[in-house]
Order: sequence, then C-alpha cells, then structure tokens
Amino acid sequence: MKKWTLSICFLLLGLSLFAQTPRFKKEIDAFLSADSLQFPSKASLLFVGSSSFTYWKDIQDYFPGYPILNRGFGGSALPDLIRYADKIIFPYQPKQIIIYCGENDMADSANVTPRMVRKRFKTLHTMIRATLGNVPIVFISIKPSPSRWKLEDKFLKANQLIRRYLRRDAAATYLNIHNAMLLSDGSVNPELFIKDNLHMNAKGYAIWQKIIEPVLLK
Repeated sequence: MKKWTLSICFLLLGLSLFAQTPRFKKEIDAFLSADSLQFPSKASLLFVGSSSFTYWKDIQDYFPGYPILNRGFGGSALPDLIRYADKIIFPYQPKQIIIYCGENDMADSANVTPRMVRKRFKTLHTMIRATLGNVPIVFISIKPSPSRWKLEDKFLKANQLIRRYLRRDAAATYLNIHNAMLLSDGSVNPELFIKDNLHMNAKGYAIWQKIIEPVLLK
C-alpha cells in the first residue's frame, strides 16, 4: 500500500511539473498574437534577447529608416532564446539578427561559467545557421552595470570567448559596447542607468545607437 501511495505521489508531482507554465510564455504569446494581426516583413532587422532590448521601447526612434523588429523579452537567458527560436526568430526570416543575451545566464546562477555561456550561444548560433543559412548575425557584447559589477570579470571572459568563437563566421559580427560604458578609471558609468542600476536610460541607449547603427543593413 505504501509503495502504491508513493507511486501516486510521484505521478502527481510529475504531472504538476509538466503543467507548469514555461518561462516567459506570456510574453511569447503576446508576440505571437501581434504576429497574427500583422506579420512582420521579411526585410526586418530582428533585435532579440533580454531586458536591455525589452526596455528599449523607443528603439525605432534611434534607428529611423530601418525596419526594426524588437523581440526582447523579460530577463531572458540564452536557453530561453533557444527554447523559443522556432517562434520568435525562425518564422520571421529576418534580413539581419541582432542578439543581446548571456548576461542573465551568469547573474541568475553562480554555477554558470563564461564557458557555459559560450556553449549556449554556440547552440543558438548553430540553430540559426541550420535554419536560416548565412543570415547576418550581430552579437552585442555583455554590458557592465553597477548592480552587477561583481560579475564584471565573468562578463569580460564570456565576451572574449564569444568574440573568438564568432571569428570563424564571416557573416557574424561581434560588437563591443562594453568599453564605451566605462569611465576613464575603468569603472562603469552610473549616469547611463535608471534607478535599478541595471537597465539603461536614454544616455546609455545613445551609446548603443552610435555603435550599432554602422553595422545595420540598409
């Protein structure tokens, strides 16, 4: 009887875990709903990744004349981009893909190393290449921030590893926004962030705009 009860408990636990809502499903469903009303042009420049894109609500104003499609969602990490690639990357067949992700991977778990971030990015990159061929990819380096300054060394190492990895891909660009957000003494500029000391204000995004625009496809 005890074994039977224990089996039932494990079964119920398994069903409960299975029924849990996946991370960011609400945000992804919102994107899919918008797509059902008006599907984005295949000439779009797809910005996909974590909250640094999510908070960039007026991104189109920074890049007038470019068909920007912003698919930044929540505090996403690379496994989330991998999980939802078939919903918010591949169907759009974009002209160019601009990625900002990897920061939350290390911030969410002390066990995630820079090499693990590189491995996760490699998985995403390989998926994109297998599905969309040589679509131009831009990886924006992991930014510094006052609230995550203790992770600075890990961020720098992950940036270095991804930059080296992308050297073998002629259709991919590594974009260094990290250094431009530092002061002359090597510390992060606090004036670029909103009150949470994590997400950027207009001054921060202005720096990104100057570095990103030259690599965007006309």
